[in-house]
Amino acid sequence: MKTQNKLYIHIFISALLLVLLAIGSLHVGVYDFGGKSAFIILKDIIFGNSDVSPSEFYVIWEVRSARIVMAILVGSLLAISGTSLQGMFKNPLATGDLIGLTSGATLLAAISIVLGGHFKEYLPEAIQFSLVGISAFIGALLAMILVYRISTSSGKTNVVMMLLSGVAITAIGFSITGFLIYISKDEQLRDLTFWNMGSLAAATWTKNLILTIVLIISYSILLPKGKALNAMMLGEKDAEHLGINVEKLKKQIVITTALMIGTCVAFSGTIGFVGLIVPYILRLLFKSNYVFILPLSAVMGSILLLSADTISRSIVAPSELPIGILTALMGGPVFIAILVKFKKTL
Repeated sequence: MKTQNKLYIHIFISALLLVLLAIGSLHVGVYDFGGKSAFIILKDIIFGNSDVSPSEFYVIWEVRSARIVMAILVGSLLAISGTSLQGMFKNPLATGDLIGLTSGATLLAAISIVLGGHFKEYLPEAIQFSLVGISAFIGALLAMILVYRISTSSGKTNVVMMLLSGVAITAIGFSITGFLIYISKDEQLRDLTFWNMGSLAAATWTKNLILTIVLIISYSILLPKGKALNAMMLGEKDAEHLGINVEKLKKQIVITTALMIGTCVAFSGTIGFVGLIVPYILRLLFKSNYVFILPLSAVMGSILLLSADTISRSIVAPSELPIGILTALMGGPVFIAILVKFKKTL
């Protein structure tokens, strides 16, 4: 009971911090509201107050609020996916962008952007509408299966093989994406540049609805897996002795993380290192207790990405710095810190 209460307290404090950050982010931007508070305007929009002008409605609701919500959703999904993969592989370096999932998702999304026009009309209308998203999910899933097959033998995962296979998949993905950039038209080139650097500028409430559905499905599958992932830290055989269906757990994590990463890439492009930074920080506080790390990473991932997005659209205002650049700048030192820690244990 004490452990559960402690978890609830940490989640409440983190959620409160996220709410305060979201309110602060709502006020960041170059548009002048004539002394009016952005939060008050948002409240008037929610309660249907007629005093809100069309320009205020567009900036606050369609642009800033939609973008803030997307940052919260994408950050949470990326953090949970990284935490789950690290628990499955029993290694803090196992994240979607480092083992090739993000690259696989980006590659198939790029293929659908550049070449989709040649076969799109033959597909059902529902698939045409979400072709990029479906392609990104398939790309992430195929990359995950390939990495797992290459790096796992007799139920044991070789960490070096996992990272090297991720590097190989990423290299192949970037090379093919580079070729697609070379043959793409101007409009396609802009879209591909968006995928490679990551941005939340294209946020819409329709995309947020889809992300919310994916988040609910993913949370219902992964969040209850804290104790199972704790058991996995002992080894797969020990976990099986404790009653964990290891193969079923692996399949659930593989498919769910592919869905999460694929959807995020489809809507926000390549945003790396969120799934590396958040679990690393939480592991310093709670060791490798996934009962704590999994739910807290959901909130902390949102805080990290919303902070990065707020900085990205204010540091060079009125222009915007691609958010993938910021997360890479934050994630690089964390990656080096993990490697240095590993070096000391060898």
